Amino acid sequence: MSSTFSGDETAPFFGFLGAAAALGFSCMGAAYGTTKSGVGVASMGVMRPELVMKSIVPVVMAGVLGIYGLIIAVIISTGINPKAKSYYLFDGYAHLSSGLACGLAGLSAGMAIGIVGDAGVSRFGKFVEIQFDKHGRI
Repeated sequence: MSSTFSGDETAPFFGFLGAAAALGFSCMGAAYGTTKSGVGVASMGVMRPELVMKSIVPVVMAGVLGIYGLIIAVIISTGINPKAKSYYLFDGYAHLSSGLACGLAGLSAGMAIGIVGDAGVSRFGKFVEIQFDKHGRI
């Protein structure tokens, strides 16, 4: 049987691996950032319930990281169509590296958002409590 495919047969594997890496690592970073920041929001709800809405910002920022990974994964996967045009190892490795770059950046950003969000929310609530007493004096 003759095939008209004029590329490398293993190249799409690397391309789809890049799409999976972008989505997987970004979602892991989003989950970690949401979890750590959510702990800070929960502690803020106990210490200072009136400041809970201000402390939700890190949770939203961490959640957006998963959406970035999804967008890059869709862009990569739509670029992989070996039947329409030739798809070589260069293309597969390019998609793999771009997926890894996006995914690992999302993972590290999620870890940073989680750690800083938890520490910032916890410290902000304690800072406000230390600064003012129940009569509003310093």
